[in-house]
Amino acid sequence: MRPVQHHFGITGFEAVDALFVSALQVSQAPSTDQVRQAIDAAVRAFGYSGCAGRVAQEFGDHPETAAARMRWARETLGLAFRVRLAA
Repeated sequence: MRPVQHHFGITGFEAVDALFVSALQVSQAPSTDQVRQAIDAAVRAFGYSGCAGRVAQEFGDHPETAAARMRWARETLGLAFRVRLAA
């Protein structure tokens, strides 16, 4: 399955990494606009490869919490943009 392209021009995998490293929290139950803004801010701050690097760092340092955060990021992205990412 090919990565999903979003309207803002990044792949679903890049978007989920950016959402993972964003400042949004699970408890905020963010709207689609908040998700979009958080992704844009993370990409501006870290770049695509920087977001991926931070995800890798978190999985190395805190795998138990990183896994839960990644599930949240994937679910939130899927709900906000009605996409399904391949596992």
